[in-house]
Amino acid sequence: MQAFEYVSPATKQDAVKLLAGAGAESAVLAGGTDLLSLMKDYVIAPKRVVNIKSIKELQGIRYDSRRGLKLGVLTTLDQLLADKKIKQEYSSLWQAAQGVRSPQIQNMGTVGGDLCQRPRCWYYRNGYGLLAMQNGKSMVLEGDNRYHAILGNTGPAYFVNASSLAPALIALGSRLKIFGPDGAREVDLQDFYLIPTKQGEREYKLAAAEIVTDILVPPASRRNNATYEVRQKEALDWPLAAAAVALQMDGSRVKTARVVLGHVAPIPWRAPQAEKFLAGKTIGEDVAERAGEAAVTGARPLSGNKYKIRLARVAVKRAILRATGTEV
Repeated sequence: MQAFEYVSPATKQDAVKLLAGAGAESAVLAGGTDLLSLMKDYVIAPKRVVNIKSIKELQGIRYDSRRGLKLGVLTTLDQLLADKKIKQEYSSLWQAAQGVRSPQIQNMGTVGGDLCQRPRCWYYRNGYGLLAMQNGKSMVLEGDNRYHAILGNTGPAYFVNASSLAPALIALGSRLKIFGPDGAREVDLQDFYLIPTKQGEREYKLAAAEIVTDILVPPASRRNNATYEVRQKEALDWPLAAAAVALQMDGSRVKTARVVLGHVAPIPWRAPQAEKFLAGKTIGEDVAERAGEAAVTGARPLSGNKYKIRLARVAVKRAILRATGTEV
C-alpha cells in the first residue's frame, strides 16, 4: 500500500476542507471494507485519507411518519437489519441488506459506502480503469465478460453497478443529501449514478470534495415493496442479477409501480416498460412473468452473459410476487 496522510475530522465542514485541500488525490474512509482493498491492490493510491467515522451527525436512523426514513451515511448494515420499522415497512431495503452475507461486512459496511461502492469488474480491480481499455480496444468485449452488463452497455462502459441497496432505495423514491464546499444539496438517488463515456469519468456524481451525509426515504406504508436476488451461492457473493419493486396498490390492482434492476447495468437500471405494464394489473404469476420480460426490453448480451437476461426476468417476477405476498 502506498504511504498516505490520515486525518480524522469531527465535523462535516472540516472533512470537506480536508478533502478539498488534497483535490482528486483524496479518499473518504467510512467502513473501509472496499477502500482498503482498492488501496492494497494499488487500484487507487490517495495521498490523503479522510476518516469520517467520528462525525456524529452522519450517524443514526431516524423515522418520521410524515417525512419517512432518514439514514445517516455511517449507518451500518447491522444497524439497518436490527431496525424493526425498516423490516416492517421498508422490507425491500431490509432484504437487500440481508443479502450481504458476510457478518464482517454487515458489521463494518455502511449504507453510504454501499451506495458509493466501486465496480467489482475484474478488469477495473486489476488496474485497467472503469472502461477497461487496452491498445484502444475494450478488454471486456474481447475477453471474459460473463458477469458484465446486459443493459446500458452500448459502450464503452460494460461493468455493473455493485450496490446492494441502491435498487431498493431507488424503487422507494429515495434522495441523497450531499455536502461540499458550496454547502448542502439534494439529488434523487436515481440521478446520482451515470455511465462513463470516456476515461477519467466517475460512475456517480460526487465531486472530490463532496460527501454524502444522509439518505432520505419517503414513507413506505402504502407501498408493497420487496427485493429478490439471484446468486450462485448463499455465502458471501455478489448477485448475478437483482430486482427491487415498490407497488402502490388500489385494492387488488397496481396503481403505480417502480421496478429497478441491479447488477445488470453500469447503473441501477430503472425498467419503465415493466412499470407501465404493471399499472392497472392484478398480480398473478403470469402478470409477474410478463413484467419480467418487459423489464429486460432492449437487453444487449455480450458473448458470455446471455444467461443474465433470464436471471433478470426471474428476479423481477420473484420480487413482484414477494411484494404482493403471492410468492410460492
